[in-house]
Amino acid sequence: MTQGDGVTAEDHPSIAVTAPLDDVAIRRLRVGDRVSLSGTIYTARDAAHQRLKAAIDAGEELPIPLEGQVLYYVGPAPARPGAVTGPAGPTTSARVDPLTPPLLARGLKGMIGKGKRDATVRAAIVQYGAVYLVAVGGAAALIAEAIKSVEVVAYGDLGTEAIHRLEVVNFPLIVGNDCVGGDLFEQGRARYRRAGGE
Repeated sequence: MTQGDGVTAEDHPSIAVTAPLDDVAIRRLRVGDRVSLSGTIYTARDAAHQRLKAAIDAGEELPIPLEGQVLYYVGPAPARPGAVTGPAGPTTSARVDPLTPPLLARGLKGMIGKGKRDATVRAAIVQYGAVYLVAVGGAAALIAEAIKSVEVVAYGDLGTEAIHRLEVVNFPLIVGNDCVGGDLFEQGRARYRRAGGE
């Protein structure tokens, strides 16, 4: 299988990473790296981010730990009989960009979503030594296969937008923004321009 610039997938095997994340794992990740993530992560979409931000602003204790944690921007669909979860594809990350820096300041180390992050979030990723991981949109059923358990742990009244704790095994991801300022989307645009696309 060939990726951009004639590089094959075999040339860049997935890097196994375990959540929660530590600084050693984060520092070795660079934009474009393929990651296989296992461990414990949490879901949080727009409504949950708003509540977390409000709790931080009010000086309240948060319902989940943030230090070293990974948030996945998803609202898992209800599971069919015999399944752990329904489709669990990523939502657009830009929706939570205004609410993200305060979470990074509290120790959040990883985020999973789709699409580009704004300049403020990219700067905060560098400032706090974090990483943004991109999940493939349109592959919700495939992603669900990596999810081995799902448990609502906060804001249950929000339904699918509640915060869930997920146990994942070999969740396939790509590094979109790394801790040294690399940006997958900007690199892609630069390659496109060099190829005469703009």
